[in-house]
Amino acid sequence: MGFEKLVVIGVIALFLLGPEKLPDYAARFGRFVRAARRMIDDAKERVREEMGPDFDEEEWRRLDPRQYDPRRIIRDALLEPIERPERDPEPEPAYVERQEPPRRARGEAAVFDSEAT
Repeated sequence: MGFEKLVVIGVIALFLLGPEKLPDYAARFGRFVRAARRMIDDAKERVREEMGPDFDEEEWRRLDPRQYDPRRIIRDALLEPIERPERDPEPEPAYVERQEPPRRARGEAAVFDSEAT
């Protein structure tokens, strides 16, 4: 948040709460922020304890999804050179030759799968 936004919020709070209640609410907000920061620090400490000595904050920063810019990922993917093989050893045929099903002898029963029906 910029300084201008904080000033606007302060002016609105001054009009809504009045000058006599504003210091009390500011103190409450300060206590809330300190308590929230303490809870976050405790959670980080518990994670470090559970993860063991291999826990590294830099590794977590590297995995942060906010650092990925979709535009940059797409641009890099489009600019990446395409690796093509030198030449296929044998080209595939343009058509597939149809194979005739095996013929059965006269009187022989057709193959039947009882689980297929």
